[in-house]
Amino acid sequence: MLSKFLAQRESTLFVIIIILLVAVGLRAPRFLEPGRLLSTLNDTVILIMLTMAQLAVIVSGGIDLSVASNLAFTGMATALLNFMFPGVPIVLLVVLALAIGAALGAFNGSLVAWGGVPPIIMTLATMSVFRGMVYLISGGAWVSAHQMTPAFRSIPRVGLLGMPLLMWFGFVTIAVMYVLMNNTRLGRELYAIGDNERSARLVGVNTRLTRFKSFVLSGAIAGLTGLLWVSRYASAQNQTAAGFELETVAAAVIGGVSIMGGSGSVIGAVLGAVFLGIVKNALNVIGVSPFFQLGIQGAVILIAIIANTVIDRRTQVRLGSRRVAA
Repeated sequence: MLSKFLAQRESTLFVIIIILLVAVGLRAPRFLEPGRLLSTLNDTVILIMLTMAQLAVIVSGGIDLSVASNLAFTGMATALLNFMFPGVPIVLLVVLALAIGAALGAFNGSLVAWGGVPPIIMTLATMSVFRGMVYLISGGAWVSAHQMTPAFRSIPRVGLLGMPLLMWFGFVTIAVMYVLMNNTRLGRELYAIGDNERSARLVGVNTRLTRFKSFVLSGAIAGLTGLLWVSRYASAQNQTAAGFELETVAAAVIGGVSIMGGSGSVIGAVLGAVFLGIVKNALNVIGVSPFFQLGIQGAVILIAIIANTVIDRRTQVRLGSRRVAA
């Protein structure tokens, strides 16, 4: 029973997270206080949501390196709108954030699906393009806390049933992605394309349209996180979330999502993001020098990627042996 439980990647990662929490708690007991754990989870929500955006694309065999730049542009756009038109309702800003993010994702998706541009090349280019667009609409200036309305700044902090609204945004995003990936045709088609695009095409999957949809979905989630990021930190700037796209890829891989596509789960990706969030917070709590933190985080990510690659290869060998035997 235990061996079967540990054989599942999500279960194994969950156990590792518990062990990590206990280890850090022995060094710094305050880390395990309920308030501190809630704060750590709240700090990780945006990473979780952006990992959900990355998951939608990676599962289909692609990658979206522009999610953080999408976040920065949408965050700046909504912050500027709030500054220039303070009477615009917050609900409308949320809808606009989703729409702007989806539009940027659609631009990526259209050129990948119908233009034949490899996803890594396309999104590497738009990672810089979108970041440049942030500068164009802002003129290089920041939107600071005093330029935002109190309602805008309070979006992530509003309490609902004992938890900040930011966490509820995270829960809803996870729930929507879980249903999409496990209970809809789109989810099944994304997995099919990532596993074997040619076979998916032969059974009637419109691979181009499905890839396009994955980028639109990724962009919409990234756009929403842009609004939440700038309102939470009360600052919109050119370098918002710079480098964050690599953390989303790392979280997905740590959670067992194959970088080659075709496998991975929403729960695994969430646990991967939570693991990274705990590591980042724990290093601060136990007093590790910032000069060493990036190196330690990088080592953890590297170990996870190597382990994931080894597991993928063993799985492929096992499946190949079964096919030969059959």
